[in-house]
Amino acid sequence: MTSSTVLRSIIAHHKRTLSSCSLSSCRPLQTIQTTSRGIPLACLNTHPSLRMASTSANAKFTRDALFDLKGRVALVTGGGSGIGLMATQALVANGAKVYITGRTKEKLETVAQKYSQGSDSIIPLECDMGDKSQIDSLVKEMSSREKCLCILINNAGISSKTFQTESSSADEMKSNLFDNEDSTFQDWSETYNTNVSSVFFTTTAFLPLLQKSSELHPGWSSTVINISSISGMVKTAQHHFAYNASKGATIHLNRLLAAEIASSGLKIRVNSIAPGVFPSEMTSDGSGEDQKSHIPKDKYAEKVPASRPGKDEDMAQAVLFFAANQYLNGQTLAVDGGYTLAAGL
Repeated sequence: MTSSTVLRSIIAHHKRTLSSCSLSSCRPLQTIQTTSRGIPLACLNTHPSLRMASTSANAKFTRDALFDLKGRVALVTGGGSGIGLMATQALVANGAKVYITGRTKEKLETVAQKYSQGSDSIIPLECDMGDKSQIDSLVKEMSSREKCLCILINNAGISSKTFQTESSSADEMKSNLFDNEDSTFQDWSETYNTNVSSVFFTTTAFLPLLQKSSELHPGWSSTVINISSISGMVKTAQHHFAYNASKGATIHLNRLLAAEIASSGLKIRVNSIAPGVFPSEMTSDGSGEDQKSHIPKDKYAEKVPASRPGKDEDMAQAVLFFAANQYLNGQTLAVDGGYTLAAGL
């Protein structure tokens, strides 16, 4: 007998015996308040099964059901600190098995030791995501360990050289942006290769494993989450043209990958999170023994409508939304405390 059949039977029984109910509030039928499913509120305590049957209809809407990642395998590039570590913790805490990559073995091992939830819940793999041959080796290593990859988070990224952009003349602006010895094609190329090219090569290299996940898990589509930045959206250079241009390219690449993958009939979602200011080794003075970074709250009190930098939980909620929502594809979401409202697009 289904839960809905049981519920109807209980309600029918209750209505037949309503006139003899011991609760005085139940006697005048016309004054009885009921739930949306027709259950008299005053009698829920008299019939506990009514409450159980009612709440069971909402089971799929609980946080545990909506964001349950048990049995899912994830890979987070740059997972040793900052936003990558936030994403790793969010995934592990909700049941996923997470591989993390980076160029510093010690940082990765620290994360695995401090934040694992059970044996092999966080697995460190040293890899330079800016090297195509190392990406290929990573795919082979993952393929030897897992049947599929359910969640790929392309988080590894670098900043670029910064320059004074405010100028009072064309000559001064040329001096700041062109004549400066730090202004080089190499800086642009290195920034672009890490922030854009790496996203392309990592995503395309893992397509077979990602597609396998969708085939093995009915009702699930594997997902790629690209960590871009609001720096790729705002109208100002923020003193680093190369970085902002690369993040703008990442956002467009995200859309291109989503469209081409979908048009090829593959069941793989591709989306992008564009963070505002979050504590990381890029935005602060480094990280502590726990691989966490810190930004003083008052530093952004007047710069962001939220009056603070982002918290770990803010990013974790965004990551879980993008990982679990099966109806989201080709999108970029700014998680920035309103930074783009203040800075302008």
